[in-house]
Amino acid sequence: MMRHFQVCGTVQGVGFRPFVYRTAADLGLDGWVANVNGHVEGEVAGPPGAVDEFVARLRTDAPVQARVRRVQLADGTTRSAHRPGFHVRHSASAHRDRTAREVPPDAAICDACLRELRDPRDRRHRYPFVNCTDCGPRATIIEDLPYDRIRTTMSRFPLCADCAAEYADPADRRFHAEPIACPACGPELAWEELRGETALRAAVLTVAEGGIIALKGLGGYQLVCDAADPAAVAELRRRKGRPAKPFAVMVRDLRSAARLARIGSTERGILTSPERPVVLLARMPWHGMDPLAPEVHPGLHRIGLFLPTTGLHHLLLDDLERPLVVTSGNLGDAPIAIEDDEARRALAGVADGFLTHDRPIHSRYDDSVVQCTGRIRITVRRARGLAPAALPLLTDQPIAGVGAQLKHTFTLADADRAHLGPHTGDLADVATHESFLTSYDRLKRLTGIEPVALAHDLHPGYLSTRWAEAQGLRRVPVQHHHAHVAACAAEHEVRGPFLGVAYDGLGLGDDGTLWGGEILVAGLSGYRRVGRFATAPLPGGDAAVHHPRRAALGRLLGGENLGAPRPGPWLNRSFTDRLDPVEVDIVRAMVARDVNCPRASSAGRLFDTVAALLGLVDRVSYEGEAAVLLEAAAGDQHAVPFTHRVVQARGLWVYDPTPTLSDLLERQADGEPVARLAAAFHVTLGLATADLVARAVADGAPHTVCLGGGCFVNRRLLTEVRRRLHAQGLRVLVGGQVPVGDGGISYGQAAVAAARLAGER
Repeated sequence: MMRHFQVCGTVQGVGFRPFVYRTAADLGLDGWVANVNGHVEGEVAGPPGAVDEFVARLRTDAPVQARVRRVQLADGTTRSAHRPGFHVRHSASAHRDRTAREVPPDAAICDACLRELRDPRDRRHRYPFVNCTDCGPRATIIEDLPYDRIRTTMSRFPLCADCAAEYADPADRRFHAEPIACPACGPELAWEELRGETALRAAVLTVAEGGIIALKGLGGYQLVCDAADPAAVAELRRRKGRPAKPFAVMVRDLRSAARLARIGSTERGILTSPERPVVLLARMPWHGMDPLAPEVHPGLHRIGLFLPTTGLHHLLLDDLERPLVVTSGNLGDAPIAIEDDEARRALAGVADGFLTHDRPIHSRYDDSVVQCTGRIRITVRRARGLAPAALPLLTDQPIAGVGAQLKHTFTLADADRAHLGPHTGDLADVATHESFLTSYDRLKRLTGIEPVALAHDLHPGYLSTRWAEAQGLRRVPVQHHHAHVAACAAEHEVRGPFLGVAYDGLGLGDDGTLWGGEILVAGLSGYRRVGRFATAPLPGGDAAVHHPRRAALGRLLGGENLGAPRPGPWLNRSFTDRLDPVEVDIVRAMVARDVNCPRASSAGRLFDTVAALLGLVDRVSYEGEAAVLLEAAAGDQHAVPFTHRVVQARGLWVYDPTPTLSDLLERQADGEPVARLAAAFHVTLGLATADLVARAVADGAPHTVCLGGGCFVNRRLLTEVRRRLHAQGLRVLVGGQVPVGDGGISYGQAAVAAARLAGER
C-alpha cells in the first residue's frame, strides 16, 4: 500500500521531518518526507496496517512544538519503490495553494540541551548557542520558507564535521536541526575585543559590580542589571528614561521564582513552557531584607518573572547567582534594537558594555507577557515564543488588520488561519512605524499572504489608519471597541451573535465621540451599542490622559448630567486642596466654556479619576499606570461597594458614576482607608457591569458575553465581572492567546473584515 501525505500547520522548525522519519523507520516503511513551502509532505509505502498506523501517529504523536492542523492523503506514485528505506529529501517550493505557511515561534532551551550546557564532559559545555530540534531560535532567524538552514541567518556558519554528522544522523536529536551549532563552527560571544568565555566573564563582572549591560538576545537586545542592587536599578531607570513602569526579572529556575512570588499550577506550567513569557505574579511577602530592590516594581504587589530562554541567559544566572532585571533594549517606547550598530547608537548612554555575538537577528521580537486569573490565562503582550503562531480565523480572501496606535500589532489572515504579528510598541513616531512596515513585509513573505483588503481603526489620526489609506487596497474601517470584543469572539470561534463588554482608555466611536466603557450586541460583521458609561470632559485632551487629576476635575465639574446630585464643594476640597489652585481655576474655566474638553465614556479614565481622588497618582509616566496603582492598592481587600446607578438615556442603558464618586468622597472624608476604598471601587464596577449586562439580556441580548479592552488586564476587575456574570447564568469569554488590550485590536479588525467581505458574496 502506498499513500501520499501532506501535513499542514506549524510543522517546520519543530522537528517534524525527523519525527516522520523515525516513525516510518519504526514501522518498517519505505518512502520520503520533505518540507514543501510551509507544510510537510511525502510518500509512505508498506503493509496497509503499518501505513494506517503511520498516518494515525502523524496526528497523535507529533513533536511538542508542532501544531498539526490537517493531514491530507492521496494515492501515492511509484517513485518510492525505486529506493528502499525511508529518506528525508531536500526541501522544495511547489505551486502555492491558499494554505498560509505557518512560521514557528522561538522556543526556550530544552532540558537535554541545558544538561549539555552544564556538563564539563560535553563538547557544548558552556556554549551559549546550544540547541536542537526541540528548542532554539526559529522566527527570529528565518529568512524564508521552506525552513532549511540555508534560508536562516545560520547559513553564515558552515557546519563542522561533528555537527554535520549529528545533522545527518536519524538517531540524533539534532537530525535536521537547522540552527545546530557548536564552539567549533557556530556563533561566538564578543565584548569589545574579547571573545567567547572571556567576553562572558567581562559581562558577568560588570553586572556583579553594579553595572548595566546590553545583551543580544533571541529577538533583540536586552538591558540587564542586578535586580537586588537598588543603585543599579535606579540608574537603569534614570538612563532608560523609565521612572516608574515595573521591570521584568529573570530567575534561574522555578525554585528561585517561588522564593519571590506565589506560583499556582497554571502559572508554573506557563513559566516552564517553551514560550517562556514574562508571567505577572503576586509577590511573596518578605520579613527582613528583600532579595529584590524596591525600585524593580515601585508601589506594586505584583512582579513580572520569567525563566531563562537561552543558554546565554542560563550562564549569566549560573555565574551571578542572583535575580536579574532583564528589560527591552530600547529608550522609551522605541522598538528594541536588533542590529549591532543600531544597538550601540541607541544604548550607548544606557549600557556600560555590550555582550553581543555574530548571529544576525532577522526579525524583531520583544518578550511576551502573560498573567493568570485562576486557571484563565490572559495575554498582555504577544511576542517572542508566542508570535506569529497561527490562530483560528475564517476568511474568503487574504486580508490584514493593521492595528491601532498603542501596543501596536498587525494581523495577516487567509483561508482558516490568522497570524498575529509581534508587538511593535506605541505607533507614534518614525522608528516604530518603520519597525511595523519591516515586520509586516517580512511576515507577508514568510506566510505567503498578500492582502487584498486592509482593516483599520476609525480614528483618522492613527498612523496605522493613514498608512492603510495610502495603500490603494480596499479598506474596511472597524470601530475600536467592536474590534476588541470581536477579537475575543473570533479566538473562541463564536459563530453567532454575542454581547460584548469593552472597557479601555479611549477609542473613536461611530458617532464621532470618544468611547471606552461600552456594552455592545454584536456579531463579527456588525454591532449596536446598547449600554455605556456616562461621559465626562477631558480637560486638555491628551493632557488629561497624562494627568489623572485633570480627568478627575473634569468628572467632578462636568460629568454628564443624568439627574444625580454632584458631590458638594466640601467633599471636592479634600481632593482640590492638594492641587495647584491656578490649574484648578484654569480647568474650571475650560470645563465651563467647553474649551478643548472632548467628552468620553471611558472606563479607563474613570479608573484614572478614582486613583487621583485617592491620592495615588497625579501624573502618569506610562499608559495605564493609574489603574495599575489602583488595583495594587485594592489588593484582596473585602469592601462594601459604593452606590451605583444605571439609568436609561437616549435609548441606551448608562452607568452614572456620580453617586459612586459621591459615596467614595464621603467615606474618604470619614477616614476610610485608601485600600478599602480602592477595593470598593472594583466591587462597584463589577456590580455596575452586571447591572448593565442584565438589562441588555432582559431586552433580548445573547447569553454569551465577550470581554475585551485593556481594563480587563486588571485581575480584580476581571474576577468581579466574571463572577457576577456567571451568577446570571451567562457564558463569559475573555481572550487567552490574543492580547485583551490594544495588542489584540488587529486580530479583531481582521475578523470583522473577513465577516463583512464574506457577507457581500
